[in-house]
Amino acid sequence: MSYQLSAIIADVGLLHEETRGLDHAVLGNLRQDFALLPVTSQLVEELTGAPPDYAVEEPAPERPFTLVLSTALTGVLADWSRRGPVAYVEAEFTGGVGHQAAAVWLGGQRSWGPRFDSVFDGPRGQWPINAALVEVGVEPGPWVDLFAELGLHLERNTAGWLAHGRRGLGADYWDELVEEWERREAEASQRPEPGGFRFSGPR
Repeated sequence: MSYQLSAIIADVGLLHEETRGLDHAVLGNLRQDFALLPVTSQLVEELTGAPPDYAVEEPAPERPFTLVLSTALTGVLADWSRRGPVAYVEAEFTGGVGHQAAAVWLGGQRSWGPRFDSVFDGPRGQWPINAALVEVGVEPGPWVDLFAELGLHLERNTAGWLAHGRRGLGADYWDELVEEWERREAEASQRPEPGGFRFSGPR
């Protein structure tokens, strides 16, 4: 199974305000009043006036992002960050092997990162995206880490997040689906079999 992410994450109000009027901005609602803005080539061109550039080499600590963060694009992120912290995150995994990277802007400048990891031999909280989410103000919750706490696992790629945003879905929608499925499964397991008997399994 594969996973791919290229997105800007910030407070939902900040992103709504900064992307108002953009033709190619689609926001996906996350938990804790955050939102995710999938970064597509069309969005980059709309924001910067030029097509995006992508690195040919495999990402590495010295060049952590596949998307080349041009001066114009980082200028946009820095400008948005005057209203609050803004993170740019990337991740790509196939068959459990991959990488993730992140950076954060605040107060008109890059304030943290970029960080890159492809080994993941340290604590989960130190992985780049989790660490960046701390910087933008995400709080720990019942999920295994901040990545899952926000709901970043709910879609597998940019196309999924675009559909998610266009349908106006939120992380709670998926939680409710899981809860409904679990409720139905529990009810089905308690329902007597035809003839009045309920099979309880081998003893």
